[in-house]
Amino acid sequence: MADILWELVDLGDNIGLLFTWFFLISFLYNLSASTNKADKSVLLLSFIMLVSYTSSLFMNPHTATPHLNYFYFDFATIGILLLWQAMYKKPIPIAFTYLIVGLFINASLFLGMYYDTVIVDILYYWWFWTVYTFGMYFIDFTMALILITNKDLLKLVWLIKRLEPSSIKKPD
Repeated sequence: MADILWELVDLGDNIGLLFTWFFLISFLYNLSASTNKADKSVLLLSFIMLVSYTSSLFMNPHTATPHLNYFYFDFATIGILLLWQAMYKKPIPIAFTYLIVGLFINASLFLGMYYDTVIVDILYYWWFWTVYTFGMYFIDFTMALILITNKDLLKLVWLIKRLEPSSIKKPD
């Protein structure tokens, strides 16, 4: 398994380009799908994600702390999305929740890898690296797919609504 992960590390730049293409495709799809719609919220969200992922390609992944840089980058994107939410006066689309949760999980994975490789200096394979690798790929693909469909495919929004305190019934 460790050999497979080291091979995936070598493909890292190409996989980053692939996910940037996914966000480009979601943006172009939403651009064409929203031409006759008044609600352009998903188009704006896909544009924010496209700009975020495209600009992250220009960061040098071979610095001493690449995971920490990506952590900061994801939190900056979360901040931009939250700013967009505060300024947007219409109902927030389902994709927004997936983007916030996905970027938060990605940022947490980046912080975990920073802790592993820089602070603790672990340079051998262990289970967290598998979680990091496949977790990031799954989350990035899911975010791009949700931007295209704007459907609650993983029932994340449904779960969040069920866990809200206002939806919990009080005993009589």
